[in-house]
Amino acid sequence: MPIYEYECETCGARFERLQSIQDAPVRQCPECSGSVRKVLHAAGIIFKGSGWYITDSRKSASGTVAGEGKPATTDAKPNPPTDKPAETTSPANAKTENKTEIK
Repeated sequence: MPIYEYECETCGARFERLQSIQDAPVRQCPECSGSVRKVLHAAGIIFKGSGWYITDSRKSASGTVAGEGKPATTDAKPNPPTDKPAETTSPANAKTENKTEIK
């Protein structure tokens, strides 16, 4: 059951009542019998995990979710050239393969 806070409009006293949602609201102050009103508070909600940011629900023009994917500019360096041939051969086979005649 929720706890409701009330404030007296006459004397300014504040008090709380544990009430069901179906119960009628309190109308009189227990101290001075003046009229009371409910005091509203912000809800204490904490959102955890992903999916609670504005960028998680909107898609960019490219069809990917904003904030995800690869950035437009990358700092990645290109692969350096290697001196090794694409196929690896044993030293014995390398001598025969390098000896080709040109006619």
